[in-house]
Amino acid sequence: MSIHFSCTLCGRCCHDLRLPLAIDEALVWLAHGGDVQLFCDAIVWPQEPPESDALAQHRRRRSFGAHSGTLPIRVTVTLVAAFAGACPNLRADMTCGAYDRRPRVCRIYPAEVNPFVPLDPAAKACPPEAWADSGPLLTRAGKIVDADTAALVAQSREANERDRFGKAYLCALLGYDAAALANEGFAIYAPERSRLEAALREAERSGAQADEMQPHDWRFITNRSSTLSNLRSIGATAGYAQDSDDSPGYLGFFDAETGASDQRHSPDGPGTL
Repeated sequence: MSIHFSCTLCGRCCHDLRLPLAIDEALVWLAHGGDVQLFCDAIVWPQEPPESDALAQHRRRRSFGAHSGTLPIRVTVTLVAAFAGACPNLRADMTCGAYDRRPRVCRIYPAEVNPFVPLDPAAKACPPEAWADSGPLLTRAGKIVDADTAALVAQSREANERDRFGKAYLCALLGYDAAALANEGFAIYAPERSRLEAALREAERSGAQADEMQPHDWRFITNRSSTLSNLRSIGATAGYAQDSDDSPGYLGFFDAETGASDQRHSPDGPGTL
């Protein structure tokens, strides 16, 4: 199957977004007045997977090792430019006011960076005419054929792997230690802009050595009692989202679930922007 794509300048893909950024891109975004958040999730990692487990190896390349209680885990930190409504760089004529410095994810769109997520036009915001067969060929048999897009996807994956230790160092500098369970939600930190910029610059300078540092302990947060019980039963440090004043924000993928004795800890529900 071949997929063709030609941008129609509808502007739909430039609204209500959470744009993932590399460290260098986050610094550019901040320098031009934008806000950046940290989305943190983690997965239980009792042992190293075989090289043949492509999905696990993909996760490993994007994350750093840590512990939660006695449990080995891997933490993924995503720097995110999040905004409701139109992108601050979107002009009235639906062109980009930051075209030359736009993030890689914008340059790659509508292709996918994650090799395990197939490109599905129906899941994109673009109108049907953007996918007309008369447009430039984007993919054939699931493979990107546009050379520029393929190169950008490779750069994005390389940046994810390169930045993982810098992100570990960044969280240590900022004192962040909470993550949601992977595929269940995100713990969200929204640091003040100047504080984050200073920490990012330090992480960019020194983060390459973070793999030699002793990682600090992490805790899981969740809005589901079953998840909380399971995590605690295997030795993790875990609590309910919004269980204390210093807890980060929480974006949950599922409705809140609490036990009869846990109602006082229950959040209102998944966070939204």
